[in-house]
Amino acid sequence: METVSPPHTWSYALHLPHDPRAPRIARMTSRAVLPAYGMAELVDVAELLTSELVTNAYRHSEGPAALRLRGTAAPYGLRVSVWDTNPHIPAPFDKPPGRRGPLRSVPQEADGGRGLGLVAWWAQAWGGYPLGDDLFGRCGKLLWFELRLPDAAA
Repeated sequence: METVSPPHTWSYALHLPHDPRAPRIARMTSRAVLPAYGMAELVDVAELLTSELVTNAYRHSEGPAALRLRGTAAPYGLRVSVWDTNPHIPAPFDKPPGRRGPLRSVPQEADGGRGLGLVAWWAQAWGGYPLGDDLFGRCGKLLWFELRLPDAAA
């Protein structure tokens, strides 16, 4: 029997209603997709960071959200994007796209604000940008991150 290697570039999209179950559904989706493309070693981190972006979308917008998982060829890895209807881009995503850096401090008594810091810490690249009104009525923002497999896995 011939073994077929998965393509390096692929994409899956999931439309998420404004529902508290959305982060769990997003985690389950990443856990199902990544091993099929030889990215099992990214599952735990991807699942956590995807959950943080979808949770942010749920907590800070009142409309639907969309998740996109995309395999990248060079470097071989994963890009996760989450769109939501709130145009406000939170820190640290309000700066130009970044690379892994120091964790930003969040006051101990704060109720939130740590999730996107985790994304910035664990992802190899990350960013965000506003989406203006267009012909199809899409507005809001898009936050994204990238994870890469070690060179040996490519």
